[in-house]
Amino acid sequence: MSSFKSKVDDATKDMDFSKFDYQVELETTKGTIRVDFLPDVAPGHVKNFVGLAKIGFYDGVSFHRVIKGFMIQGGCPQGTGTGDAGYKLKAEFNKTPHVAGVLSAARSNDPNSAGSQFFICLGTHAYLDNQYTAFGKAADDDSMNVVKAIGESKTDRGDKPVEKVTITKATVKQTPK
Repeated sequence: MSSFKSKVDDATKDMDFSKFDYQVELETTKGTIRVDFLPDVAPGHVKNFVGLAKIGFYDGVSFHRVIKGFMIQGGCPQGTGTGDAGYKLKAEFNKTPHVAGVLSAARSNDPNSAGSQFFICLGTHAYLDNQYTAFGKAADDDSMNVVKAIGESKTDRGDKPVEKVTITKATVKQTPK
């Protein structure tokens, strides 16, 4: 698979966290999740997620892993949990607690292996703190209700939703500070 790195870099070259706030709307088959970001603690991960959203990487991608009470996971272009955008990010571990609604980077055992996959917490999971890069959160109650609805999806033994839950479109909103 080819790398999307140059497209992401091009799409984010004018991003300025000092002048703008960014939000991504993930339109899903269960409703819209609006995500606010934490660029002060994980600027690389925020830039990456916004860039992938801008180039349409997440459009049509499913939430391939759902564990009730734990998290919903998406961002794999194959829908298997094995794919990514063709490059890895350096970890930006920080003090953000992994509580309900927190957006964090999915990775393998290698701390510097995050890429396009992400998860949103369904509850408090302190053992993830400083082990995974938290870089955003569900923006409001309506968004959190959609996260919870996805979190209630019936799954097979591999934690894959029986009824596919898809991100139909990811849209980036940029507002002046």
